[in-house]
Amino acid sequence: MDNVIQISYFASAVLFILGLKRMSSPVTARGGIIWAGAGMLVATLITFFWPGMENYLLMTVAIAIGGGLAYWSGKKVAMTDMPQMIALYNGMGGGAAGAIAAVELLRGNFDSTTFMTLAVAGALIGSVSFSGSLVAFAKLQGWARKPLRFPGQQLFNLALLAAAAGLGAWLVIQGEYTGALVLLFFVLALAYGVMMTLPIGGADMPVVISLFNALTGLAVAFEGFVLNNAAMIIAGTVVGSAGTLLTQLMAKAMNRSIGNVLFSAFGSAGEAGEGAVEGSMRPIDATDAGVMMAYAERVVIIPGYGMAVAQAQHKIQELTELLRARGVDVKFAIHPVAGRMPGHMNVLLAEANVSYDLLYDLDEINPAFPQTDVALVIGANDVVNPIARTNPDSPIYGMPILNADQAKNVIVIKRGQGKGFSGVENALFFADNTRMLYGDGQAMVGELIQAVKEL
Repeated sequence: MDNVIQISYFASAVLFILGLKRMSSPVTARGGIIWAGAGMLVATLITFFWPGMENYLLMTVAIAIGGGLAYWSGKKVAMTDMPQMIALYNGMGGGAAGAIAAVELLRGNFDSTTFMTLAVAGALIGSVSFSGSLVAFAKLQGWARKPLRFPGQQLFNLALLAAAAGLGAWLVIQGEYTGALVLLFFVLALAYGVMMTLPIGGADMPVVISLFNALTGLAVAFEGFVLNNAAMIIAGTVVGSAGTLLTQLMAKAMNRSIGNVLFSAFGSAGEAGEGAVEGSMRPIDATDAGVMMAYAERVVIIPGYGMAVAQAQHKIQELTELLRARGVDVKFAIHPVAGRMPGHMNVLLAEANVSYDLLYDLDEINPAFPQTDVALVIGANDVVNPIARTNPDSPIYGMPILNADQAKNVIVIKRGQGKGFSGVENALFFADNTRMLYGDGQAMVGELIQAVKEL
């Protein structure tokens, strides 16, 4: 039976890796999720046959409750709330790793100091990921919008981390895991996760969530070593490495270091520092904008989180088909950090059956903007702000952006004249070639559609 278990875990690992590989492309992502889910199913079922396994009823009830809640919430959650759902689920993974570590620490039955160290490290990392992810969820959900900052905060957080790590080291050295010490250790670790995340602004939450995802994977891998569970080791390693790469890519897309994300004051709405933007925003009505797009040769559509909020992706698809029927070359420009999580815009557009062939990333689409007749910006803000190229004093200076300002004409669909998630004024909105189409995204695209149909 042991050989069957190990072979099953190996098969699960292969399915995890192949599934993750397929998730790298929108075309195969759905299949990748199914493959990875099949791997998790195999790993879960074969665990019931682990030698000495007990509490089958408790395991079955827990799986039924967790699976039922996950299915219900997955069906119910809106696409705009998907980032907070990911943060919440990621936190549950870290919490599970921490709970496993707590049980093992209280048992205190370790074969070596190495396993004790891994158990403590997994407990620390998993607990930080758990509590930090819950705070990230609260921020994205709008329950804790304002970052909490106070003088000496970083020193306080460093002291909190040192206390948790120091107590963890003490547990390993002493080899005695009394309930009080273990409880204090987890309280310190959970508190650090909270205090680490509270000062980070909402604009940086996608990077933070990716980082916590990497930490969760690392914690699971450590606890896999403690339990001698190959599936946990491989799955945790895959998740940890993927999360680390994603965190680095997102930080690079914002021209920020991970340290800057975690320890700077940037990332909250309403912060200044970008310098004054001269000029005024000039409005346009939907009829004129529709005519402009209908008679254009090349149109680039730039979606952002505002499109997700307005649920305008289906209308955008209808507009795209109308324009293409008139011979207009339509492309979509996708910024790596558009929305609230990586791939957010891709998923929304896929939901509306926008062809994958029309989606272009930043490096592919930027050279095309000077030849673009109309750039339609719907719900995007910071990712098209030319200040990132021109103003060294701006907090977003150096961040790679979509060069929408280089298009011959720019139409921006926006509810009002507010700033982006970073709190930086957008110079694109004041440019001579930009016109503002004010209103709800879905309603305004609907008016554009009607204007095109009437031609």
